[in-house]
Amino acid sequence: MAINKVIYGGTVLIDITDTTATAADVANGKYFYGKDGSKVEGSSTKDSDTTDATALPSEILSTKTAYVNKNKITGEMPNRGAVSATISTLSPYTIQNGYHDGSGTVAIAPSESAKITAGNIKSGVEILGVTGTYTGESITAQSKVITPTTS
Repeated sequence: MAINKVIYGGTVLIDITDTTATAADVANGKYFYGKDGSKVEGSSTKDSDTTDATALPSEILSTKTAYVNKNKITGEMPNRGAVSATISTLSPYTIQNGYHDGSGTVAIAPSESAKITAGNIKSGVEILGVTGTYTGESITAQSKVITPTTS
């Protein structure tokens, strides 16, 4: 027989008759007593079982915290926000590590873009959607006979 109320000398010392917790409310592996006085083991894993989490601080935004494998970690990934840049050489643009909000742009520098005209590109060659029309300068070829000498 379980006891749910303890009275000593007319004074109620313990009364669990109005207990409302259920096993699902209490952490897995912890115990409490039900309103009938029986010992109950908790079964809840809400917000407590992070043992299968695999995130690294470098994968979590800087200053944000998370729980991984039961440990609280602070993020280290920089927040780059909107990144905008221009390309002015044939060197590749290096994307920095970190979070990007998706609103940035990378474009050819205006001074370089102005050079990409049909007249500056060989006829039949397409560069960045511009088809060239340049055929070279007009020349008149000459034919000559040359007799080499020693002087």
